[in-house]
Amino acid sequence: MTEVASQAKPLNAVRPRRSFIFTPGLRPDMYPKALACGTDIVCVELEDGIAPKDKNAARSAALSLFEQPQANDGVERMVRINCLREAFGVADVQAILNTDSPPPALMLPKVRTPEEVRWLDDLLTERGHTTRLHVIIETNEGLQAAFDIAHSSQRIDALFFGGVDMAAELRCQNAWEPLLYARSRVVHAAASAGVDVIDVPYLDLEDPDGMVEEAKKAKALGFSGKGSVHPKQIAALNAVFTPTEDEISRARRITETFEQADTGLVVIDGKLIEKPVLREMYRILAIADRITS
Repeated sequence: MTEVASQAKPLNAVRPRRSFIFTPGLRPDMYPKALACGTDIVCVELEDGIAPKDKNAARSAALSLFEQPQANDGVERMVRINCLREAFGVADVQAILNTDSPPPALMLPKVRTPEEVRWLDDLLTERGHTTRLHVIIETNEGLQAAFDIAHSSQRIDALFFGGVDMAAELRCQNAWEPLLYARSRVVHAAASAGVDVIDVPYLDLEDPDGMVEEAKKAKALGFSGKGSVHPKQIAALNAVFTPTEDEISRARRITETFEQADTGLVVIDGKLIEKPVLREMYRILAIADRITS
């Protein structure tokens, strides 16, 4: 690998995370349908979507989904466990440590400190599990510590912005402008650690145009993808976050020019391009390759 290429995240660590959808842990029969809906990420839900009386049953049903080898279909699979500072979350972790077939990834809600993530990382490492981590930033404490949280574990692949809970924490309206500062902090934290960042789902199913508009704003701000609450939102989200032909062509020109020049600064179309942009250019090319393959 050239010096230029080494500045970017390895291509095999980059994957499309344009969209995600939850499927209830209590309904394992819905899991195959979620996997087939076209989303990049399917997350089995054990937290907010499951009533306390059903937590144990949902946990058992969710973990049973991973007892058999998963298909190599390009869909990223994960389980959203309960908060690590709650008894249900501790029980989720214990069950995952007890199984020989853990989920490929876990989504961690309401994370407030980097120590929470390090604690889980240590436990997974001790057990020998290779499970990846995805962290939701949705509390005031988590927002304040987002930078440190993003750097707290090499297992982290993405930060998720939990807009609904964040709006409640900030006592602001759940809308784009009031949450722009919080979104920007999460994007900053994720970018600094070289991980993806996923925006909160758009809740109004009857406003597809509004969802697309918000998704475009999220992409412009630096988000890698956006959540959905229904399969009918997936195609539009994927379209927004899929690199365009112009973006792919520009990324290819920039990376090839840098590799040939072996310098920290090049001029393309009369514009100065500096080496730090390479990470995003390689990311665009890697995502384009994954999607087309």
